Amino acid sequence: MLYRLMRHAGFVALVCGSGAVYAHTGHGTSGIVDGLAHPFGLDHLLAMVAVGVWSVSALPAHKALWGPVTFMSALMASAVLGASGFSLPYLETLIAASVVLFGAMLAISRVQLPPRIGLFLIAVAASLHGLAHGAESPETGFVTYAIGFLLTTASLHLGGVMLGLGVKKYLAQRASITVQLLGVGCGGAGIFLLSQI
Repeated sequence: MLYRLMRHAGFVALVCGSGAVYAHTGHGTSGIVDGLAHPFGLDHLLAMVAVGVWSVSALPAHKALWGPVTFMSALMASAVLGASGFSLPYLETLIAASVVLFGAMLAISRVQLPPRIGLFLIAVAASLHGLAHGAESPETGFVTYAIGFLLTTASLHLGGVMLGLGVKKYLAQRASITVQLLGVGCGGAGIFLLSQI
């Protein structure tokens, strides 16, 4: 079961990464369709899924959506800043580093990271992704573009939450080591992304 889960996760990562490694490549955008497609770069996809898995693994059950909500709130706020022209140097490097960060958070999920610290790190990383999203927003139609990337982001978070819940339910005693392995994989992918910059 664990082998099959890891094999499927690896396949999905390869398929998703085959079209675009980065979600923030400077391509032109226009409206909701491009907003929906924009988060499917490997960097953004891994970050979103990792946030969902971490939230299920590290937060109390009744607070499992706090990670995704924190991410999406910070993402939207910083996207507005990015659309207005604010940016940071080495933004692509920082975004790739956020994937490594999320991998590390999963890999050490056995260690009880205080929820406030975890949510703070999620908000910081989300702000980086949001700046990149905002910087690539169309000159007209920011609202529909933002709706698109928020819908896709929410879907990816939901996928991470469902993956985390599935690991807990179906792998039970091996859930912790599985989450750690997912973290190592995510962190390794982040290091690969950094090497490509």
